[in-house]
Amino acid sequence: MIYRHKITSPVGPLVLLGDGTALTALYYPGHPSRPEGEVTDDARPFSAVVTELDEYFAGERKTFDVPLAPRGTPFQLACWSALQEIPYGQTRSYGEIAADLGQPGAARAVGLANNRNPISIIVPCHRVIGADGSLTGYGGGTATKRYLLDLEQRGSTLF
Repeated sequence: MIYRHKITSPVGPLVLLGDGTALTALYYPGHPSRPEGEVTDDARPFSAVVTELDEYFAGERKTFDVPLAPRGTPFQLACWSALQEIPYGQTRSYGEIAADLGQPGAARAVGLANNRNPISIIVPCHRVIGADGSLTGYGGGTATKRYLLDLEQRGSTLF
């Protein structure tokens, strides 16, 4: 069974997917998500996720504690895990992440894995920027990416 819940946020509507125990996806509208299996609209499995997102957008939360269960290749899972190591209010380049993974020539592969991150915001792909410091593509759009980075930059001075 796949559970789905749609919420509003300061960056627009978000779609949450989960298995009843863990969050499996957090998408922006228009993201090509095709859950496999029967989907049931039900807010109950997402109460902790919604609370943590509300706290994040209020500048009161720097890390997330909800259980996550993204699905991907071993390389994608390693990349997404590396994203979670980027401290709140900081950024890394694709090349830096590739080097952290022990594959310094894999910046493009990291970019592709980043693009397939199924759990936006909580697995902070918005914290990844180009080697020259430029904002690069983001599933929620570059304005949303800028909003999230600015939110975290302001919040990092509060903690």
